[in-house]
Amino acid sequence: MDRKVQKITSMPNYKSIYKDMIEQKFPDKLNDCKKIMEKASLCALDIILLNKIIFLEKTSDTELFNQRHRSYDEKSIIKILDYQKKHELNNMQLARVYKLSRNTIAKWKKQYG
Repeated sequence: MDRKVQKITSMPNYKSIYKDMIEQKFPDKLNDCKKIMEKASLCALDIILLNKIIFLEKTSDTELFNQRHRSYDEKSIIKILDYQKKHELNNMQLARVYKLSRNTIAKWKKQYG
């Protein structure tokens, strides 16, 4: 099934959501997340990083479920492709780093690269 990059017109205010979550439920992780939370706006990669910092529990079932429901905006896709160029990675290596499909990366390179 061919998927297209979703144009997001209205995004939730992730900064406010994560700020409240960290302050109320995880105040011990406030210092770890401070640098990311100081940004003017959060992109998809920032949100994924915050999730990793806050929820350290990693089981293969939840990780697989979460991976299937991720979506990346154009800004995040371009950052991922820039990371590939900067570190001189092939599609397989980049796929391992970001836990993506090699086919997804190839498709992104055709569209944005």
